[in-house]
Amino acid sequence: MADHVDEYLQKGMYGEKQTKPDERRKFLGTLRERIVLALTQPQVRKSGINHEAEKAMKENTQAHLYLNGNMNYEYLSKYIKSASKYKVEYTIVTNKEHNSDIGLVLAYDYAIDKENIFVDDEKPHIQPEIKKQKTGFFAKLFGGK
Repeated sequence: MADHVDEYLQKGMYGEKQTKPDERRKFLGTLRERIVLALTQPQVRKSGINHEAEKAMKENTQAHLYLNGNMNYEYLSKYIKSASKYKVEYTIVTNKEHNSDIGLVLAYDYAIDKENIFVDDEKPHIQPEIKKQKTGFFAKLFGGK
């Protein structure tokens, strides 16, 4: 009987016991095994919407979108619009005690165990070096163009 009272009081003071609380704090309230896709805060802050994230929302309309509420709404609004477009439910998660480096998570409420959940940033396009032809005085004098 005393154990039940103590457990009841603990639940009232601290909330329900959660499995893997550190993992849940990092992934905006969900578990790693449930995630389809995750973006870091810098990736969410980039201009335009991440194409991988939009594709994932389009293909996983039954998943839930979790957005980091510690970020400026300006960055989150484009993902909210996309979630609405594909009828994906979303939640803005604000944890005042912990600011995760994760900015966005698309996850199911059950385990899917996807191996690679993070999106690699697009590689910058490497432009080939263009060799300039010399057009100085001697180049012109000796047949240069």
